[in-house]
Amino acid sequence: MKKIFLIAFILTATLFAQDKSDIIRVIGESLIGKTENGISFREVIGNVVMTQGNVRVTCNKAIQNLTNNNAELIGNVVVMQDSITIHSEKGYYFGNEKYVYSNKHLTLEDGHVELTADSGYYYFDLKKSIFNSNVKLVDSVNILNSNKLTYFNDNQKVIAVGKVNISDEESSIFCDSLIHFREQKKSNAYNNVKIVNEKQQLTIIGEELVDEGMNNYTRITGNPLLTKIDTTESGKEDTLFIRAKVFEAKEDSVKTLLAIDSVKIIRGDLFSVNNYAILYRDENRLMTKKMKGDKNSPILWFTNSQLVGDSINIFLSNSKLDSIQIRNDATILSKNKNYEYRYEQISGDKINMYFRDGKLKLTNVDGGVLSIYFMYEKNEPNGLIKSSSNKAKMMFENNEVVNVSMYEAVQSEYHPEKLVKGNELDFTIPTFIIYKNKPMKAELIQRSK
Repeated sequence: MKKIFLIAFILTATLFAQDKSDIIRVIGESLIGKTENGISFREVIGNVVMTQGNVRVTCNKAIQNLTNNNAELIGNVVVMQDSITIHSEKGYYFGNEKYVYSNKHLTLEDGHVELTADSGYYYFDLKKSIFNSNVKLVDSVNILNSNKLTYFNDNQKVIAVGKVNISDEESSIFCDSLIHFREQKKSNAYNNVKIVNEKQQLTIIGEELVDEGMNNYTRITGNPLLTKIDTTESGKEDTLFIRAKVFEAKEDSVKTLLAIDSVKIIRGDLFSVNNYAILYRDENRLMTKKMKGDKNSPILWFTNSQLVGDSINIFLSNSKLDSIQIRNDATILSKNKNYEYRYEQISGDKINMYFRDGKLKLTNVDGGVLSIYFMYEKNEPNGLIKSSSNKAKMMFENNEVVNVSMYEAVQSEYHPEKLVKGNELDFTIPTFIIYKNKPMKAELIQRSK
């Protein structure tokens, strides 16, 4: 009867090097030695245990190349170093270079992550993994998939390349390559970046992303585009599009997304250009504002109206337009659809617009009100009224002005039609400017296709 492990020296294949840490020792149930083309081999079979320094390998069978100091590992391969454990059905151990390779499905665990792939390398001195094909990394927060992944165990740094996808409970990031630091919860994503939050029905695409998880801060560059789908109670979808040079997101007590520089916004009948916009994701509010150094104020188009002011707040309710607030140098120009040069005009310190079922119903203006309102009799032009006051109210039907009321310190003058016809653009308020840079949806989303 064979005495397993009774004489370890006989069943131990030992390679001596200059450094004791390079010595490989192998024990098992049986050993067969042979030489082929001047190269010495040793097969160790059954309950194989191989050690080198702090590395321990177990498997069913090991074919050891004594000349080159490496070994082929077959069946139930388990490689261990400190907290790191690697499992596979087959592998190759290289004693001089101190790494292990497997071209079969393998799993690495280090107490923080579980890393799997179709093939991979692990370097013992560097504590570095390079895994290839169908790579998947799972930790307590994220799941990461890629074509290739390099993992540094000591600082828990991940470099992923090729069809990268990292996701948590709220969102997923897709990109061509990614650098991720687990402990700092920081990620840098590059090329064809796409962020998807299914719960909020929100998607952002760009070229580069910096995500500082511990600081609740994200920055996306490369002319990113935001797409957010809102669904009304009736099931109708309205999509918000925002394009800018830079996005910045902050996940603090108020969840905000900042759109910075060359901002273009489209949502249904709303269009805007500005240099700075804030999307308050939990408040159904979008604000645009004039920043220091900006030549022009934010501009907003709604149906046949153009709105301008230093800041514009847009409020939604049940995914429908609820109200718009314009502050400082506020101006509204509304074009009559039947007459090319006739614009209802009003300006003031503050303008509040109120909507019902997505249609404008009421506009209140406060402070330094100036207005020009064209008159009609039986749908025929009948001059205009030029007025000033401290307050004004405008009533609308089908988004067109039907009544204007002025309050406090009212002054007005009537100009008959014979003086107005052909000279409509001679009758304007001081802030009258027609802007021609209204964004087009096809141009806005073109780069996304």
